[in-house]
Amino acid sequence: MDLGTLLLDWYAREARDLPWRHPDAGPWPILISEVMLQQTPVHRVLPVWHEWVERWPTPADLAASSAGDAIRAWGRLGYPRRAMRLHACAQALVERHGGVVPQRLDQLLALPGVGDYTARAVLAFAFGQRHPVVDVNVRRVAARAVTGVAEPGPATTPADMAIVEALLPTEIADAAKLSAALMELGAVTCVARNPRCGDCPIAGVCAWRAAGSPVDEQAPRRRTQKYEGTDRYVRGLILAELRAVPDPVPASRVDVLWHLPEQRERALASLLADGLVTRHGVSHYTLPSGFPQR
Repeated sequence: MDLGTLLLDWYAREARDLPWRHPDAGPWPILISEVMLQQTPVHRVLPVWHEWVERWPTPADLAASSAGDAIRAWGRLGYPRRAMRLHACAQALVERHGGVVPQRLDQLLALPGVGDYTARAVLAFAFGQRHPVVDVNVRRVAARAVTGVAEPGPATTPADMAIVEALLPTEIADAAKLSAALMELGAVTCVARNPRCGDCPIAGVCAWRAAGSPVDEQAPRRRTQKYEGTDRYVRGLILAELRAVPDPVPASRVDVLWHLPEQRERALASLLADGLVTRHGVSHYTLPSGFPQR
């Protein structure tokens, strides 16, 4: 059996039951899930996704709320600019497409916050179209199974896209399923460290396994950066304080959130520059209450 058939059979048996994979999930909830899942594990996304879909089941619902509401509902999911981009995306969907997620790649790519990966993922998973959906997990599977190297390069290349597209069946429905299966395999089995090759459905046709699973000595070693104490951590402290109350927060309360003044001011300045925080009067701060300018 070829790689695609083996992987489709495995996915039919072993795929995680995730709500955005249900047949009735809908394009908008799927788009939300794809944005939330960027650099964020599934277990953290699930409760926030459910809250968003219940509160804003359509783009028009989110567009009618403020950017501050979106940031507040984002909680501690991380990278909160994604919340603002989703809000801007919802507004663009209402203005340009009547509140409906379009089914063309160029139209999706023109939306705020929707990049090449997200656009192709929505087309494949929401509309069943045949597109190579290439994230880091898929690139890892392709690198090992097809090219026989331990790790992919640092960024997606045209060669990565071509390899994945060549794996997709010509049957459109199966192509969309294989895109999901490749992603699932990279997320749960063909992981970066300690891959579970004994449980892998394509181990018998994997070029990397056939070569003896060589280690890539040229690959840069990943260093795990401690989150606590970073500028991102301090930004999170400030946002958490502003999310906790509906009224503007005085500067004196922001000042006691972190003991290093220079780092605190740097984090606050970056939040203001990103539009995640706005000044209220001279000495108060709040989440943005209006709509982002376009």
